[in-house]
Amino acid sequence: MSYETALTIKSVIEKIHKKEYLLPTIQREFVWDTYQIERLFDSLMRDYPISSFLFWEVDKDNVNNYEFYEFIRNYNERNNRHNPKASINGDDKITAILDGQQRLTSLYIALKGSFAYKLPRKRYDNPDAYPDRKLYVNLISKSSDDDLEYDFSFLTEDESNKNDETHFWFQVGNILEMTGAEAPYKFLSEFIFDEYPKEKRDFAITCLSKLRNVIIEKGILSYYRETSQSLDKVLNIFIRINSGGTKLSYSDLLLSIATAQWETKDAREEIITIVDEINEIGNGFNVDKDFILKSSLILSDFKDFAFKVDNFNKSNMLKIEKNWDSITKSLKLAVQLVSSFGYDRETLSSNNALIPIAYYLYKIQAKDSFITSNSNLEDKKRIRKWLVLSLIKRAFSGQPDNVLRPIRELIQKEEQAEYPLDKIVDKFKGTNKTLVFSEGL
Repeated sequence: MSYETALTIKSVIEKIHKKEYLLPTIQREFVWDTYQIERLFDSLMRDYPISSFLFWEVDKDNVNNYEFYEFIRNYNERNNRHNPKASINGDDKITAILDGQQRLTSLYIALKGSFAYKLPRKRYDNPDAYPDRKLYVNLISKSSDDDLEYDFSFLTEDESNKNDETHFWFQVGNILEMTGAEAPYKFLSEFIFDEYPKEKRDFAITCLSKLRNVIIEKGILSYYRETSQSLDKVLNIFIRINSGGTKLSYSDLLLSIATAQWETKDAREEIITIVDEINEIGNGFNVDKDFILKSSLILSDFKDFAFKVDNFNKSNMLKIEKNWDSITKSLKLAVQLVSSFGYDRETLSSNNALIPIAYYLYKIQAKDSFITSNSNLEDKKRIRKWLVLSLIKRAFSGQPDNVLRPIRELIQKEEQAEYPLDKIVDKFKGTNKTLVFSEGL
């Protein structure tokens, strides 16, 4: 691994835009919010270090051995959160980003794209709740946030046009067009100099010139280059560098391992797809990768289903891959059943409550007709009663594994095809997870 000469932000953004820089499947998806991006730009403007990057140079002979994804450009919290799969022709080597994806994606969105997050008090399924926003900087005033110096903000087009005596918004991406050193002065002479007092003009000159220097002129992005073609080595590097600082979630790290170990399916694509499909059921749910991975361990009957690397070994991952269609069918069926009970993302207070239902449906090999059939009404009543009790009593607060494990054991032992409501209630009597209400309540 070698340390390379620092790159300009503009040159890196151009390579991302040309799809010369891609993301390996072991990378998690973009998770930063707008405030983190605004802080990143404030740090750049103040010459604060933003840490180094790690690039993986993949030879053209090995490019087709791996899957890669493009950087996301126009992020939408509702319907554009996933990185598109890259189309690789195999004619050229590529550079994959092992460390620095969140920062580089933030730079790309800020300079070339947009960020859409949900407005408060708007329904999540309302398209108008997610207006596109671009990154702007206020050229004539400092930030009102004591922790920041420069006033960066993601704004809609209408918001950016509301300039006054303390605000003049400049779209940050337009700095890429200011290739000449005189460009900032030319822009300011046209829009700022005749309208604002000297103090604000001086600040505008400093701000815009500094922005141009940071994005176009100065070598900001220091990086290491890894040339090994061994995925095992690359995966170990990836996990090691993400074991400190702002950690990846365990699901991200474990998904990386699953991605490397599945043989016929693309683990990342499969898990993203099932998350999206489940969340669109009924009035909408809110499951994530953690839920899918945890459910997969439980439904596969692994004795230990804790989130740790040892449980994501090769044999376990291959078993999950082999049973993937049945696992995902049971998960979707469980959510459809809970939806038919009237629950959705707003009223289902614990997604963990879905797992025992999914496990039961998996064990009895329930068909799609389970939801609408009249032959199993009593069984569905038992499931519904258990769900209501567990949610009201907050059975899954604290350490949910201590609830999921005994419930799974009871379902495993059940010989008849019925949900063991009474046995579950008896199991937790006298504990802090009891499902029984005291008399008078």
